[in-house]
Amino acid sequence: MFRMGILGAGNIAHKMAYTVEKLDGVEIAAVASRDIKKASEFAEKHGIKKAYGSYDELAKDDTLNLIYVATPHSHHFEHTMLCLENGRNVMCEKAFMLNAQQTKTVLDFAKEKNLFITEAIWTRFLPFVKQVKELLDGGVIGKVRMMEAHYCFECMEVERMKNPLLAGGALLDLGIYSLTAMALLMGTDYADRKTTAVLTENGVDARSHTVYTWKDGRMAAVNSAMDMRAKDQIRVYGESGYAEIDNVANWSEMRVYDSNEKLTAVYKHPEQISGYEYEVLASVKAIEEGKIETDIMPHDETLRMMSIMDDLRNEWGMKYPMEK
Repeated sequence: MFRMGILGAGNIAHKMAYTVEKLDGVEIAAVASRDIKKASEFAEKHGIKKAYGSYDELAKDDTLNLIYVATPHSHHFEHTMLCLENGRNVMCEKAFMLNAQQTKTVLDFAKEKNLFITEAIWTRFLPFVKQVKELLDGGVIGKVRMMEAHYCFECMEVERMKNPLLAGGALLDLGIYSLTAMALLMGTDYADRKTTAVLTENGVDARSHTVYTWKDGRMAAVNSAMDMRAKDQIRVYGESGYAEIDNVANWSEMRVYDSNEKLTAVYKHPEQISGYEYEVLASVKAIEEGKIETDIMPHDETLRMMSIMDDLRNEWGMKYPMEK
């Protein structure tokens, strides 16, 4: 049995625990919170045998094959390094770190220790994403000319979103999904970028709009916001039609239209537990094969995406207090 631990006991940790409960050959063997009562309640709810009242205890548990770091991204560096220093493999929730500097430090340290680490950006691991890419690359709407991705929700009052000390703002929490859609469908070797953002009184991004242009003329508009709602959708425009992809984080359906706006095909994702199972299974496979990264989300790609977000924040004049 492959044994996982969960560091953090918030909402996303519950979703992961629920998902792993339904997987064969994998179990959540331990959970940790800074509040032992919270950890114990989490363990009881999910049938987990060990509950720790400190992250240090979890990191020292050498019966664990992998630890899932599920704390706010402001604390990912500290908690991931704690796990690596104690010899644990890590699957760290997105956004991986605060910035590219932290990302490089963590990835270099994991390589030095010969430990597995990956960014748990679940979109990358979804089999339907691969199917959509193959359809678009195969010319289902002709040569792709333009795309747009919107990931915008009203969540300004959520503490982790508005608080700079928790690396708040739309970009690291929501914008990464719009950017991931662009990276998957268009690549990141763009030639030009124009971006603008509206910052809150606390100095984090409430919303942003960025347009990327490639040398061959392709364009992508990428949007994220935490102070408004937009249709949760990706649109891709080609020479002979366009496609609508629902759910920017968990691609669920793609509808294909011809140049006369006639619906020509509908594709839907397969049944899933939550969508998180694919990143878990990819991590288990990589660890069992003795790898320190997954083929789906290699370290270079994690670093590249973090660097893109650094560049955006630099242009907006947005730094977190711990970076200054």
